[in-house]
Amino acid sequence: MRHLKRTAKLGRTSEHRNAMLANLVCSLIEHKRVTTTLAKAKAARSVAEKMVTLGKRGTIHDRRLAVARLHQESAAKILFQDIAPAFKDRQGGYTRIIKMNQRNGDAAQRAILEWVDFVAEAPAAPAAAAPAGETKPEEKK
Repeated sequence: MRHLKRTAKLGRTSEHRNAMLANLVCSLIEHKRVTTTLAKAKAARSVAEKMVTLGKRGTIHDRRLAVARLHQESAAKILFQDIAPAFKDRQGGYTRIIKMNQRNGDAAQRAILEWVDFVAEAPAAPAAAAPAGETKPEEKK
């Protein structure tokens, strides 16, 4: 019987699958949105949500567990500093999957995996331009 055996194999060995999901979650953490196949998005969703739960607790042990699972300290740093605090009041369901069209080559169903309600910090706006009448004289060399 296959009771409680719901791991998505994705046609890979366990080591390859774990590495692929870790890379996918790291890309999600860094870029806030990832386009992939629907099966991979569903498999990566559980890993990403468990990482946010570790980030919300925020102990040094949780940080070490996250780095051990993701294999990238930079992604774990972003997770603990930016993403987890944004979800501190949310009880779960940190990601969303949006279905897209099928891929041309193999007709695989594509999907977007992204954070729910995560407001990324807007890039810093350039310094305000001086009004037209007040220009700074250029230095001559």
